[in-house]
Amino acid sequence: MDFEYTATQQEIRLAVRRICDKFGLDYWRQCDETEAYPSEFVQEMTSAGWLGALIPEEYGGSGASLLDACVILQEINRSGANGAACHAQMYTMAALLRHGSEAQKQAYLPRIADGSLRLQAFGVTEPDAGSNTLDIRTTARKVDGGYRINGQKIWTSRYLFSDLYLLLAKTPTAEKPAKKTDGLSLFLVDIKAAGDSLKATPIKTMLNHHTCQVFIDNLFVPEENLIGEEGKGFGYVLETLNAERLLVASESIGDGKWFIETASRYATDRVVFNRQIGANQGVQFPIARAHINVEAAELMRNRAAALFDSGAPCGHEATTAKYLASEASWEAAEATMTTFGGYGFAAEFHVERKWREARLFRTAPISNNLVLAQVAQHVLGMPRSY
Repeated sequence: MDFEYTATQQEIRLAVRRICDKFGLDYWRQCDETEAYPSEFVQEMTSAGWLGALIPEEYGGSGASLLDACVILQEINRSGANGAACHAQMYTMAALLRHGSEAQKQAYLPRIADGSLRLQAFGVTEPDAGSNTLDIRTTARKVDGGYRINGQKIWTSRYLFSDLYLLLAKTPTAEKPAKKTDGLSLFLVDIKAAGDSLKATPIKTMLNHHTCQVFIDNLFVPEENLIGEEGKGFGYVLETLNAERLLVASESIGDGKWFIETASRYATDRVVFNRQIGANQGVQFPIARAHINVEAAELMRNRAAALFDSGAPCGHEATTAKYLASEASWEAAEATMTTFGGYGFAAEFHVERKWREARLFRTAPISNNLVLAQVAQHVLGMPRSY
């Protein structure tokens, strides 16, 4: 086993950091305060080819591995930035790359790679179904030339900044599916062509995440925009979600490293009662503990990404990496807030913004409690709890 990053991955890290350094912490604080989308940053990352990294070279991308993409997002967050505006375009690639038709790849991938099309919106979660994806109610009915879709999605982030919408819906096979996971289909929707059939309402949240609920009213989707086979969409989504969980884990790892570096520096510089506060074990131990856990999460993420890149099953490893990374990042966030004391609540130090961002990933894209339930049932063979 080789635990070292390749020379190429180290070069990726440095190149991404150079872009991040152009913007700086105050840019992200301003975006947060004004609830602005980081358009300039996203454009810079797109122009440099990083958001098209997973797209094969024949379609205008870099043909990078998922672990390469993880390195990109980890470094974004390690710089103190917020990679959420970048990650969706990477993880939605999984379904299109693995199950899209050649015509779909030719039509969309080169334009996504050059930035003329944005695929940032993913419609899975619904108000009543929550984490129970098999219980969604959005329905796609077969009609001449395609499908008519009706329903509602929630927590669709970056919809207002996307040209394409990856949408999961029930199809007629759901009436009498051969097995529980049959009957869901995945569609690639042109948001502009959809017109008034799609209506999005922003959801105000505690952090600058640009998320919406989307109402779908008699939307027509041409048959050629069905990804893969009808009724097999749930499996495609799982593959996409494995990529999503690893990319999100990478953001959490990057956050954790930012917190640890920030807290260590402050604890060394800050003097109270005539001594550096970092000399107190009550200050240094929580930071050190968080560092250890972030490093462990990074190793699990690397293992899961290696499995994904080889085409091997990696569902358990991906969710485990997401769990470990988000918990370690939150531990680091709490240690940093405690280290900074009152100053941690001051926006100028950026800790409170990153603290809010880190908390999200304990809940999304999969709740850590659901991860534990899945491990208990499917890995340890314990009774189903949900």
